[in-house]
Amino acid sequence: MTTELTVLALAALLQVVQFVLMAVPANMELGVGKTLSPRDMQRLKTPLMDQASVKTGRLNRALMNHFEALTLFTIAVIVVTLGDQSSAVTQTAAWAYLAARILYVPAYAFGWVPWRSLIWAVGFCATVVMLLAALI
Repeated sequence: MTTELTVLALAALLQVVQFVLMAVPANMELGVGKTLSPRDMQRLKTPLMDQASVKTGRLNRALMNHFEALTLFTIAVIVVTLGDQSSAVTQTAAWAYLAARILYVPAYAFGWVPWRSLIWAVGFCATVVMLLAALI
């Protein structure tokens, strides 16, 4: 397995960890009656995550952000792998992406301003570097 595919697998596992970090406090705060419900607005009155604590809401937003980032990173890994373009540059960029995504979780949860945005930018730029390196 290529380094990039290994990092992709680890990024997917990070997604699982992020889900647990958000879901456990959300269920404790809101109760399973709400979290297991179909979440109809007529019943809840406000979106479910708006009813959670600030930190749990942030963990949810960090999770959703990783779903978005993981899509582009997955495309980059596929392009690099299928194009047989793995190199020291793409491997380093893949690890940089994963490190940034790991740091992004506490940065978002604890409201590290402006570090959260800078950490996000590192992950995004690492993904772009992978795509560009595969095209060169």
